[in-house]
Amino acid sequence: MMVSTEEEHHFANSGCTLPQYWQECERATRKCNDAGMKMCGTVSTIWGSPIAGATELKDAVEFTKRWLSIGAADIEHADHDGSASAPQVYRYFAMILDEIPDTRLHIAHFHETKRVAAASVLAALQAGITHFEGTLGGMGGQPANFLDDCPVPGTGEYYYNDPRYVGLTCFEDMLVQIDEMGIEHGYNVDRVLWLGRQMERTVGHRLRSEAVINGRTQKEGHMKFARPGLKKLKEKLGEKAGQKFPPEWGEKAVLPEKYRA
Repeated sequence: MMVSTEEEHHFANSGCTLPQYWQECERATRKCNDAGMKMCGTVSTIWGSPIAGATELKDAVEFTKRWLSIGAADIEHADHDGSASAPQVYRYFAMILDEIPDTRLHIAHFHETKRVAAASVLAALQAGITHFEGTLGGMGGQPANFLDDCPVPGTGEYYYNDPRYVGLTCFEDMLVQIDEMGIEHGYNVDRVLWLGRQMERTVGHRLRSEAVINGRTQKEGHMKFARPGLKKLKEKLGEKAGQKFPPEWGEKAVLPEKYRA
């Protein structure tokens, strides 16, 4: 269940006031726990609201505590409209982990509306967050329903100027980013990229992942793109294989004094 710290956004999604909805959250969480199920409590509009604008990070910290106090198993910390900036993401999760240090309780959730969600992921990682959410192709958000195997709009009117840009950060791209950083993740990256391409075939149009097109960074390169003739040209000029500078230059560059630390 999702609770927004900004009440206009919350009302647009639920039709309830915040106190009214919190009571429903408490009731539903109790029922889940009684049935042996886990409730993930979502806190939204942490970094801003698409309706009312700027919000306070401290409110989201308090909302997180409220969720845990009524029995939620973990918390999804959500940027549902791409309002977050990397410095504010780091600040917020530092505040959260100072108060509630168990990283198993926290899930970061960033929507991609400005091509900056990757920076938010990095900032959350640096703050100490270890769990992230993403969707194939950057799908999700308001148009999260499927009808006859095709994505269709969700209920209600959109509160974005362009309903195409409401999806969650691309799982494929986020996974490649984390993989390139050398962080263990347990996923088969190539398989995930294949699934991303299959998702595009399923929905019938191009989605938002760049990694499904360009793939992983290949350490061995892409020699099929090499231009012919380099080896012969180096031989003609008397250069050695692997030589990068003119022979009369020194082994190391001499940095001008004005640029030295």
